[in-house]
Amino acid sequence: MFGRNKGKTAKYTKNKIHLKSGDKVVVLNGKDRGKQGKIIAVSPKEGKLIVEGVNLVSKHVKPRKVGQEGGIVKTESALYACKVQLICPHCGKTTRIAHKFMEDGKKKRSCKKCGEVL
Repeated sequence: MFGRNKGKTAKYTKNKIHLKSGDKVVVLNGKDRGKQGKIIAVSPKEGKLIVEGVNLVSKHVKPRKVGQEGGIVKTESALYACKVQLICPHCGKTTRIAHKFMEDGKKKRSCKKCGEVL
């Protein structure tokens, strides 16, 4: 019974990220708890995203062109999407995302607290 579903679980898991690049989010836990930033990039396959000014790491960079300087550069690293929460641009509160169907049949993201379409 233990090895029955071995290798098949990946087929049933869905990697859904309800956040998009450009959304303003707040970090919920970790060393950067409470920091706010804008999403730069989203990777739904890994379930991660990159937030501007959050989760900074030191990266050793080699000079690639003639005259370019190498050295240690601070850059943003990816963090899991479950560790951030969206800030509604209308009410300014942290919120989860609801979905509404419009009159034309399109599905839009909306704020759970104020009900405005994002």
